[in-house]
Amino acid sequence: MPLRVLAAMSGGVDSAVAAARAADAGHDVTGVHMALSSNPQSYRTGARGCCTLEDSRDARRAADVIGIPFYVWDLAERFHRDVVEDFVSEYAAGRTPNPCLRCNEKIKFAALLDRAMALGFDAVCTGHYARLDGGVLRRGVDAGKDQSYVLAVCTPEQLAHALFPLGDTAKADIRLEAERRGLQVADKPDSHDICFIADGDTRGFLAERLGAAPGPIVDADGNEVGEHDGAYAYTIGQRRGLRIGTPAPDGRPRYVLDISPVTNTVTVGPRESLDVHQITGERPVWLSEAPEGPFDCQVQLRAHGEVYACTAEQAGDELRIRLATPARGVATGQAAVLYDGDRVLASSTIAEAARVPA
Repeated sequence: MPLRVLAAMSGGVDSAVAAARAADAGHDVTGVHMALSSNPQSYRTGARGCCTLEDSRDARRAADVIGIPFYVWDLAERFHRDVVEDFVSEYAAGRTPNPCLRCNEKIKFAALLDRAMALGFDAVCTGHYARLDGGVLRRGVDAGKDQSYVLAVCTPEQLAHALFPLGDTAKADIRLEAERRGLQVADKPDSHDICFIADGDTRGFLAERLGAAPGPIVDADGNEVGEHDGAYAYTIGQRRGLRIGTPAPDGRPRYVLDISPVTNTVTVGPRESLDVHQITGERPVWLSEAPEGPFDCQVQLRAHGEVYACTAEQAGDELRIRLATPARGVATGQAAVLYDGDRVLASSTIAEAARVPA
């Protein structure tokens, strides 16, 4: 049945082809570009993200080629509050957030979808590489581009009003299709960095907003081995840029094991100390009813990261995950997404990672 569809058009090739496919399917499609900064030049310049005037113009040209109405919606204030400020505060608290995941949760499938539904649209269409099968969220067929991980924060109600037309196609074929359709964005580079950090310098971005906060770098025994300018500049598993003046007794590299914003301390140690066997997740979102008791599944702990066999269980408001083999470099603030094969089961925010078997 034809739907009234709002196509989120970032100015890139994926969202342009997604909008075109939705129109070809017989839906009544309107394109919208989300203006995510009141000053577009303050975020990213060039064909790298979704926050520039160039991206807005590319989206408008694509809509003209497809033959659909096009509008620009100002979501800058909401984006700054829910994504940018959240990103800064999470780092200040010693966690490592995923801003793309937060953008899906708070902007595309909250602010955008809510406004679309209020205006009488039936669904929002995006260029994500994922599949919806009878309300079930599944991985995209292009494993290298699969984005089901960052969509796992969406609720079943939100997914019921979503369209992902690209999930059954490889990225290389999407570019060829865009070229055949006469879309000028066919060869536009993908964005790989955080869209609101103009030069890709996350440490500098955080330092500008949080200021210098010098503190000690210590080993696992509490011995000071260096000094940092701000614990927020580090993430679990980091090896480079540690500024350690004292070599390890065994001469091997050291990695960030822990970040304590309370004591402003960064703890470093050997790689094997990063091993995590058990994870506790908070604010779980289930895409179907949570199973009773422990069950076997798989878990992904980073976007495009490794998948681990595990046993999971809902325990009160927490999701407890026990890994069959240890994972390394698990950072709080990231998402733990449960899968059954290619099917997404649930997501939660990593609140604790235990480095020894419980």
